[in-house]
Amino acid sequence: MLEGLESPALPRAAASTSVAGSSGPAACPPPSPSAPRSPESPVPRRGGVRASVPQKLAETLSSQYGLIVFVAGLLLLLAWAVHAAGVGKSDLLCFLTALMLLQLLWMLWYVGRSSAHRRLFRLKDTHAGAGWLRGSITLFAVITIILGCLKIGYFIGFSECLSAPEGVFPVMHAVHTLLQVYFLWGHAKDIIQSFKTLERFGVIHSVFTNLLLWANGVLNESKHQLNEHKERLITLGFGNITTVLDDHTPQCNCTPPTLCTAISHGIYYLYPFNIEYQILASTMLYVLWKNIGRKVDSHQHQKMQFKSDGVTVGAVLGLTALAATIAVVVVYLIHIGRSKTKSESALIMFYLYAITLLMLMGAAGLAGIRIYRIEEKSLDESKNPARKLDSDLLVGTASGSWLISWGSILAILCAEDHPRYTWYNLPYSILVMVEKYIQNLFIIESIHREPEKLSEDIRTLRVVTVCNGKPVASSCLKSGGVAGDVAPRGREMPPAAKGNVCMREDCGKEEEKQEESSWGGSPSPVRLPRFLQGNAKRKVLRNIAAFLFLCNISLWIPPAFGCRPEYDNGLEEIVFGFEPWIIVVNLAMPFSIFYRMHAAASLFEVYCNI
Repeated sequence: MLEGLESPALPRAAASTSVAGSSGPAACPPPSPSAPRSPESPVPRRGGVRASVPQKLAETLSSQYGLIVFVAGLLLLLAWAVHAAGVGKSDLLCFLTALMLLQLLWMLWYVGRSSAHRRLFRLKDTHAGAGWLRGSITLFAVITIILGCLKIGYFIGFSECLSAPEGVFPVMHAVHTLLQVYFLWGHAKDIIQSFKTLERFGVIHSVFTNLLLWANGVLNESKHQLNEHKERLITLGFGNITTVLDDHTPQCNCTPPTLCTAISHGIYYLYPFNIEYQILASTMLYVLWKNIGRKVDSHQHQKMQFKSDGVTVGAVLGLTALAATIAVVVVYLIHIGRSKTKSESALIMFYLYAITLLMLMGAAGLAGIRIYRIEEKSLDESKNPARKLDSDLLVGTASGSWLISWGSILAILCAEDHPRYTWYNLPYSILVMVEKYIQNLFIIESIHREPEKLSEDIRTLRVVTVCNGKPVASSCLKSGGVAGDVAPRGREMPPAAKGNVCMREDCGKEEEKQEESSWGGSPSPVRLPRFLQGNAKRKVLRNIAAFLFLCNISLWIPPAFGCRPEYDNGLEEIVFGFEPWIIVVNLAMPFSIFYRMHAAASLFEVYCNI
């Protein structure tokens, strides 16, 4: 269980010396590779490689099991969506209820076993399960439970013509949500080192159960959006597009009808939060699955600190964008589908608003990337499942918007007739791709930055190196800030640097190289503009992160609550055909919606780490 902690700790002086040797301008020569190996030095054993084979096999088997469950669930979802013979909604709900019940049994077993062995030391991944992430998933879980209560009320109102699984499913989903949030709060950071094969199957089952619940929520919400879109097309008189409504309203009366109507509308307004909850839970469980059997070093991740000082500009601009978004969404939903003139004016208003916001976000992202490039600081390349998953999700989910944008651009170029709003759609589609590309670069580089602060000992050892029998060159001690770091008067040198201190013999040459680089060589932190020196640089980056965070929440709101110009402009549907384009939008839109929420979460982490 303590495999990762069995290696003996190095003395502080030796560890500090190794840091200096790796990062400073001077270093003692390393031992020759041809030197004979000492008898005490460890020799790599083949048994270590063999021991990892069963773990890799268990990981492969568990992932294949999860994919089999996921594919089976997707086929059931597809069969219900296309009204396949012999497959009804009750069959799908029975399958999802069985998966949730199996996950509940596993979580209860894991929590019980952890409580029984709570005195044992357990390895933790300090990067996983951040407090703000658990707080977010708790908020979404509360709304998901409210959604379950509304579904129970809906079942009671239509109990005469609804099957029993439609009443059991929301109850089981609420219980599943409560226990899963409790489980993630207590065990999201665990690095499991016992019962690893069994735990792999349990965790991967939980991952794909949540993904299927996410797909079910996406399908229900997409059906509702599609029905509203078809009603708008009927109102606008599109006779060349098939507009058969795909309604699943129960074939009986609800009592009281007013309450049932309010519940029905409330359910679909809460679906976006349920969708975000399921995908967040699946990502946290996936990190837990990747951490099973993992060996970690003793490096501890620094705690994130939320500081609100100095971000007035970014917060004001972001809140202004958020207020403008809410106003645009309200006006859009009121005007779209009322008449042809009002629909076109609503589309033009949305495109102008989105173009302005995307241009500001792209400029902010470019400014942040430029600051990082000038600073030229090394990146942290250590293995981290949570960080790698964040980067992969940013790039992967952005492909949804890129697919829709390329479809819109192609439709504009190939269309025979171009309405007035078409020429606003073209720059909007281009800016969607460019802005996400820039934002991904900014976020990924930000989360891979090394910690900002270094201790005094390490900063000193970047300049000097402990060697035996060589004095310090006086010319080197006079060079700029080096003399102040090496031997300040009235201060004792760090323990690792006590004794003889040597510099490289060609210290004068290094001094000349530094002067040359300050004029025409590679950029260094000294070359930052004066207004970005010190704490000012952090304030600028924090303002950029705060602005982008609020803007991503702003851009999450329109598609999540029914403001989707990809549906309503009608141009792509004429070029590609109604059903092909609707399939593309229904497949890509959930990823686009999730991208905005995930980008907002990543930017919050970036803000706290700056």
